[in-house]
Amino acid sequence: MFRVAAVQMVSTADVTPNLEAARRLVAQAAQAGAQLVALPEYFCILGRHESDKVRVRERDGSGPIQDALAEMAQRHRLWLVGGTVPIACADPARARSACLVYDDRGRRVARYDKMHLFAFSAGSERYDEARSLEPGDAPVAVESPFGRLGLSICYDLRFPELYRRLGTVDLWFVPSAFTAVTGAVHWETLVRARAIENLCYVVAPAQGGLHANGRRTHGHSMIVGPWGEVLAERDEGEGVLLADIDPGRLAEVRQSLPALDNRRLT
Repeated sequence: MFRVAAVQMVSTADVTPNLEAARRLVAQAAQAGAQLVALPEYFCILGRHESDKVRVRERDGSGPIQDALAEMAQRHRLWLVGGTVPIACADPARARSACLVYDDRGRRVARYDKMHLFAFSAGSERYDEARSLEPGDAPVAVESPFGRLGLSICYDLRFPELYRRLGTVDLWFVPSAFTAVTGAVHWETLVRARAIENLCYVVAPAQGGLHANGRRTHGHSMIVGPWGEVLAERDEGEGVLLADIDPGRLAEVRQSLPALDNRRLT
């Protein structure tokens, strides 16, 4: 048994206060006994314009955002799933949206670049991440003391083939910033579906509230069990969700319903 935390934030357009908020919330999670903590998508910047994240992109392996994540993990002796960080790519007008994982010594042990880039248009609300982001090209899972961890980001949630591609995963992470419009109707259904169909835990930390750019994110960060049960949830506002993860429960569910072994298509 171990404790996992999902951090919900309402990030601003400025990196410095966002890092301060992340440090405070990760410390809160550590004080509550969390050994594995996840931050939301865009935890370090949710800008007024799509290009704002490109402006603060960092070279892979070096920069104040990456340094802050490593320091948090090392200071609190926990594993940290670092939401998303804008990492430089060959295109000077775009960045990679990278989910970085650090172990309890502050060493980076995994990087996943968001593969599916959000596009949405309804009335005055329009998004097209491809204008500022370059998509990743490979799914990623990492072995850990807590089992096999799968990495995905927000819009990836709508593409179940990504989750199937990596086979058996014990915990899937989905750092997100779902819009209020799409989140209200799809978020919970998608998060619970990924847990049910993959017989795994899903940890989905989210942005949740009204941001300085006028955008409202759905929030409702969730930790969901392998039977689809919601173990923890927070509607809006910053905060920390906690849940105890039981590997024995995972084994029990997979034994009683061996759907992962009964698959005919891969």
